[in-house]
Amino acid sequence: MSNYKLTIQYDGTDYAGWQIQENARTVQGIISDAIREIITEEVNLIASGRTDSGVHALGQVANFRYEKEIDIYQFQHSLNSILPIDISAINIQRVSESFHARFDAKERTYLYLISKEKYPFYYKYSLIKKNLDISLMNELSNTFLGEKDFTSFCRKNPEVKDKTCKVNFIRWRETNNFYLFFISADRFLHGMVRTIIGTLFKALDLGENKSYIENIFNEKNREAAGEAVAAKGLFLYKVKY
Repeated sequence: MSNYKLTIQYDGTDYAGWQIQENARTVQGIISDAIREIITEEVNLIASGRTDSGVHALGQVANFRYEKEIDIYQFQHSLNSILPIDISAINIQRVSESFHARFDAKERTYLYLISKEKYPFYYKYSLIKKNLDISLMNELSNTFLGEKDFTSFCRKNPEVKDKTCKVNFIRWRETNNFYLFFISADRFLHGMVRTIIGTLFKALDLGENKSYIENIFNEKNREAAGEAVAAKGLFLYKVKY
């Protein structure tokens, strides 16, 4: 049995997220259909994680197993020829049969893009926010570092019992035209990154300090945190194995 690892980029604007859903257009569904068209067999396409509706990816990782060996160069060419313009397999490689895109992932990194002004070519991929105090945002963001219970920062889901995540890196950066937010963790919960950013904006607007965010952690209540920012600025940036 051969195992193939794909690194994928996609514009999530017109998709209901990664995971296959009934009566919805999803990234996993489109790629799985394209693979089936090439090898004439169904495959189980496993991703490093599920991106929500409207969320993009610069470095999503997925894998599938297939009984036969394939010509990787030809397969990648054929796959990208079939896939729509907003999805691309940027790398394909054969890996060990035991490799699992989700369970073997040690860290995932997300990027959120914020424009300082109205840019016609970026409105689909960024939020507009002016005059952010990057130094203060980084100071507030440090509150999220470490292993913590993120119940207050994710959507309510009774099926997910353990809300503990370990944030290894969190940082705001500034360029001439944009603010960039990076966050890396061992795992992310549904809506977690966008809620963290919304909470940071709320703390900034209210003139609050780190204790404000610490209190939200302690409440373990989603309603205590800020409103989640729009999905359009969020990118799955990379996955570390």
